[in-house]
Amino acid sequence: MGTRTVRLDDEAEKTLKRLRNVTGLSISEVLKRGLSAYETQALEHANRKPYDIFCELELGEGGYAIAPARKAKSAVTDAIRRKHKR
Repeated sequence: MGTRTVRLDDEAEKTLKRLRNVTGLSISEVLKRGLSAYETQALEHANRKPYDIFCELELGEGGYAIAPARKAKSAVTDAIRRKHKR
């Protein structure tokens, strides 16, 4: 078993105190459970593929498209003209 020295800012100290009061657990037990919960979360995110992240995006119907794909060339031309006001 290892011994660690950890420095906590005021906000983290208040959170730790609240958790101890609510749960009745020791400081060590609160920190162990917090590490365990974070490990679970970190491992879930570490195994995510780019497609998983893409699926979570809510782009709505058509995503960020300004026109259907069949009109892409004219839409790009129009967008450039609007940007440069020609």
